[in-house]
Amino acid sequence: MTKKGTGKPGHENAEEPLLTHFDPQGNANMVDVSGKTATKRSAIAVGTISVGSEVMEAISENRVQKGDVLTVAQVAGIMGCKRTAELIPMCHVLNLSHARVWFEICEEKKEVNAFCEVRTEGKTGVEMEALTGVSTALLTIYDMCKSMNKRMCLSNIHLLRKEGGKSGLFLSEERGSAT
Repeated sequence: MTKKGTGKPGHENAEEPLLTHFDPQGNANMVDVSGKTATKRSAIAVGTISVGSEVMEAISENRVQKGDVLTVAQVAGIMGCKRTAELIPMCHVLNLSHARVWFEICEEKKEVNAFCEVRTEGKTGVEMEALTGVSTALLTIYDMCKSMNKRMCLSNIHLLRKEGGKSGLFLSEERGSAT
């Protein structure tokens, strides 16, 4: 969607996407959602970490020195969801009603896929919470396994599904196993 002006001085007549986190003077601000109606909202995000053979084997056999990698990463991902507004400056503080993190192990590719589902009833969506949950879970895997492989690579972190609010349902073309 394109609207005239971005809210930045000198761009009032430009055909550019409207950036809602800027006031008419071009200053960053949090979007005012006080006039919106609360609705049920949900989001699912996914991301991948390529870990290599040694790390994959250690995770599968639960013999990583720092502990049970996937359990710790699961808890960290949920904590990440709950702390999103502290990390992303323009995110609203949300009362989450549900947060779940789970993993798919792809041994042949030496990858771990992390998924995060978040739900709330509120005036703004939970996409950033789901993305932060996935990112935090993957970063935790990296942290716990970095002594074995510093070349691990996080990739393809993206929104799979979003539901609720004015824009309705969004489904990524790249679906993954979001169940």
